[in-house]
Amino acid sequence: MAARDAGGRMRPPLIFLFFSILLFIVASFFFSAPRSTVVPEGFSDDGRTLVASSCDYSDGSWIRGPRSVAPRYDSSCKEIYKGWNCISGGKANARALLQWRWKPSGCDLPPLDPVHFFRLFRNTNIGKAVVWLSDKDHFTPHKNGGQPAQVGGKLESLGYKQGYQVDVDVPEQTWAEAPFFHDILVINTGHWWWAPSKFDPLRSPLLFFEKGMPVIPPLPPHIGFGITLKHMVSYVEKRMKPDGKIFFCSQSPRHFEGGDWNHGGSCRRVQPLLQEQVEDLFSLEKNGTNVEARLINQHLFKALNGSRFHILDITHMSEFRADAHPSTTGGKKHEDCMHWCLPGLTDSWNDLLMAHLKSV
Repeated sequence: MAARDAGGRMRPPLIFLFFSILLFIVASFFFSAPRSTVVPEGFSDDGRTLVASSCDYSDGSWIRGPRSVAPRYDSSCKEIYKGWNCISGGKANARALLQWRWKPSGCDLPPLDPVHFFRLFRNTNIGKAVVWLSDKDHFTPHKNGGQPAQVGGKLESLGYKQGYQVDVDVPEQTWAEAPFFHDILVINTGHWWWAPSKFDPLRSPLLFFEKGMPVIPPLPPHIGFGITLKHMVSYVEKRMKPDGKIFFCSQSPRHFEGGDWNHGGSCRRVQPLLQEQVEDLFSLEKNGTNVEARLINQHLFKALNGSRFHILDITHMSEFRADAHPSTTGGKKHEDCMHWCLPGLTDSWNDLLMAHLKSV
């Protein structure tokens, strides 16, 4: 499903670019690399999984490597949306982004080996699904040209004239069949749940429906989000193949400083943040501009507890990377401190996915 930027233009979801770039890397190496390759730790040469030691990949730090690091793909890749192509767009530190490598505290995170990836997952269906809430809403919301829909009945009697209908128990049709088909499925959700500029609690609230009827009294977004996640978990688990692997990708953080995206917020840093700077931006106690990632993760982790889902935790490792957003690249009206430069940080997400695939 496509999202919209602040100017109302359609943008592909970030997770779509994540998998598009992954497949581009894999394909380009598969057809160009020699057949002899080093088998990653944790696998045998016939693709069988060996015993893998457990590791908390979310606990670590960014290590800077040599200046001459070759990119896994270059800025000519046609899968990269122009506004996120920071090398072609002339971002000052775009090439320096390639030098940084995430190093977990108790282990290593090797780069994805594309040739081995193809060999290991031959005849395997790997896909993505987005539990998305945007102008087209979510688990299945109703829409009216991207504008709040008119309401009536009980909601009208409570003073609501319009709002975004969110059916918490109905899957969005763009991904409803995904669990039946895929052997490996990665699911994520978007930033819109905590978006007061979009879903004004009075003028354009989120109105949650269950079994086709409005939930009365109306729910605040965070409660509705939790209920939606529970329905999603149940729906996917009942339909996923018995030996299928399900991942939920944690929230990708934003790095607006000095205000939100529509109030002069910017991201002009050229180095990863220090730990204390991370807490200044994301601490729930300080309730700053960028706390939504941790807030969403709280509800996400609670809903997934005890389920078949494995958490692909990209949040903390990404919180350090205030330097890795497009910012003013591409001449945007507002600085882009939500999406990521490509190539860049998100390539480490691919490494993380591969590490989890070999240990589950």
